[in-house]
Amino acid sequence: MNDLLIRALRSEPVERTPVWFMRQAGRSLPRYRELKGGRDLLEVTRDPELAARITALPLEYFPVDAAVLFADISTIFVGAGLDVRIRKGLGPVLPEPFDSRGKIRALAPFDPSDTLDFVLETIRRLKERITVPVVGFIGAPFTLMTYLVESPRSTDRRGTKSLMWREPGLWRELLSYWSEHLLAFARAQARAGAAAIQLFDSWAGALAPDDYREHVLPHSRRILSGLRDAGVPSIHFATGNPALLPHLAAAGGDAIGLDWRIEIDRAREILGPGVAVQGNLDPLTLLAGERTATARAEEILRRVGGRPGHIFNVGHGIHPDTDPSVVKAVVDHVHSLDLAALRGGKDGSDRP
Repeated sequence: MNDLLIRALRSEPVERTPVWFMRQAGRSLPRYRELKGGRDLLEVTRDPELAARITALPLEYFPVDAAVLFADISTIFVGAGLDVRIRKGLGPVLPEPFDSRGKIRALAPFDPSDTLDFVLETIRRLKERITVPVVGFIGAPFTLMTYLVESPRSTDRRGTKSLMWREPGLWRELLSYWSEHLLAFARAQARAGAAAIQLFDSWAGALAPDDYREHVLPHSRRILSGLRDAGVPSIHFATGNPALLPHLAAAGGDAIGLDWRIEIDRAREILGPGVAVQGNLDPLTLLAGERTATARAEEILRRVGGRPGHIFNVGHGIHPDTDPSVVKAVVDHVHSLDLAALRGGKDGSDRP
């Protein structure tokens, strides 16, 4: 088993930098469109055999060091019995928003090990078939609420923020409900064979630091601290607001996933020792061609300087128009860079 990712998440020495990409099994791969056909993402998720084949598909194109589970963050809504649909350009959409006390308090408890067993079966099948770790994942409470409370969500998250500010007690109830079920789902993924879990807080960057600290951090911390006894490392990913980095670290995670809006060496200074980092290539760089993409990737690794605790990734999902040959070139280039030389200085020399 290739364990580079797991060792890097634990800030242990590795012989080369591990690489994987968010949305690496998606629309940029020609075979993906063939396998998926006309089915939507949630329909594919309910088919463990098809979901497992798509999850493993990137390994046919480039030698990544992990396979990220093919699913959607809104899958947890399916587990709760909610009628969620994926709409092009909007993402997950529910028939009506959960923006009132009555609707929120009507949410019933459920067991993700039972209602989402199809996801766990996908992981079990992957565990038997591939030799790289499976990265499981869950959506973070705030990001999920931007789809649940507004539905369809607004671009500025006004409905979600308004509920958070107007009804702080109800907001705590709502996020506590989802935090407990998300933690249960993450633990179930670990038991099924996921080697790491990523918490996706894609829209947390819309928050001011004080709002994140008061209204979101406690719930993300509940999930990440609860994962410690699951025996797998965790990645805490958010995007859009480097000012949140100290609060993301306080919420927890063995690694913090970075977007491209801050230099990776500066991010490590802010996060402090003992926290691994993941990222931080702008995914649109991959559209600029092999030469540009590999140069940008190399600059990131030079900023890391060969120090333990780095997983190379994009700062958000791969764009559908990305050429797989460019992705492969980046993977090969990252794998080829000598970590000992990088430790000698940003230019690879042995100068102090």
